[in-house]
Amino acid sequence: MLLIKHITAAVFAALLAVLRVGAAQSQEADQTSFHIAERWPVGGTGNWDYLALDASGRRLFVTREDRVDVFDTASGAKAGTIADTPGVHGVALASRLKRGYTSNGRTAAVTAFDLATLRTLKTGKVSGTNPDAIVFEPVGKHVFTFNGGSSNASVLDAMTLEVVATIALPDKPEFAVADGAGHVFVNIQSERGQMVVIDARALAVVSTWRLPGCARPTGLALDRAHKRLFSVCGAKVMVVTDAASGRNVARVAIGEHPDGAAFDAGLGLVFSSNGDGTLTVIHQDDADHYRVVATQPTQKSARTLAVDAAAHRIYLVAADFGPIPQPTAEEPRPRGPMLPDSFTVLVAALRRAPGI
Repeated sequence: MLLIKHITAAVFAALLAVLRVGAAQSQEADQTSFHIAERWPVGGTGNWDYLALDASGRRLFVTREDRVDVFDTASGAKAGTIADTPGVHGVALASRLKRGYTSNGRTAAVTAFDLATLRTLKTGKVSGTNPDAIVFEPVGKHVFTFNGGSSNASVLDAMTLEVVATIALPDKPEFAVADGAGHVFVNIQSERGQMVVIDARALAVVSTWRLPGCARPTGLALDRAHKRLFSVCGAKVMVVTDAASGRNVARVAIGEHPDGAAFDAGLGLVFSSNGDGTLTVIHQDDADHYRVVATQPTQKSARTLAVDAAAHRIYLVAADFGPIPQPTAEEPRPRGPMLPDSFTVLVAALRRAPGI
């Protein structure tokens, strides 16, 4: 009888353990499983590049070739336009200065606009060609543009848009982030993969780090609390780097043709938006360990993103394209034409909110 009781107790303990593991896995799934909750049929002409979300999460800025369209995230309705930004790539927001900035690739210029009214305040030239990524750095109150056509960075006074420094880079720069503590990090899109660290006070490069296994890095995100940088790369991999030392921390498999990365600190999730029509969701188990927990279908060409970490919502954009023409000497990697009025904003949300 005593033996039966012991066996029964052991079975009950094992069953309880299984239930606890199942509950933990279910809770994690609730906090990592996303779905496309909304689609905003925006339409219109013009390709796109980077997206930006304001600090309140209420407005989404979408670059559209010669303008920036701004959307109300509660309704999906268009809230305004920042016009006359030829070849615009990116948008940087400086909420304390009540300003925003665009990088205008075709005119090698930056447009400053009023955050409340979206009215253009000033336009200033950069000291390079094809400004692509753009970052506001709060310590020095500078705007950094990373110029893909001249492999350098321009540093502009955030109020006057006067160029105060030009910083040479080892190759074509891609996405960049500022840590808010006086450092700017930028991916260098070389075959071997590099990242450059700029001292925002000295306005000079202080380190150049290798990104092993990361050919042609594009999107870049930062976990400030743990000092971790997330670079998504053309080789279908995300590389994690220690932002203090440059140490290679981890490599994680992602989808094809990534161009955007973002981090949600509340959920401990890193996202890679991939042009193959997937969103890779990666869980940060701790500062040095990462694992893919979901591969969410999105839409082909949805390669850049913006994340609202407070609401745990992800914004992507995509369109449908016609047949790809034959390559030429002038255009070795041509794209098919965007189909009329196919441009769409996709909103990914958690299937169930954490704790419910």
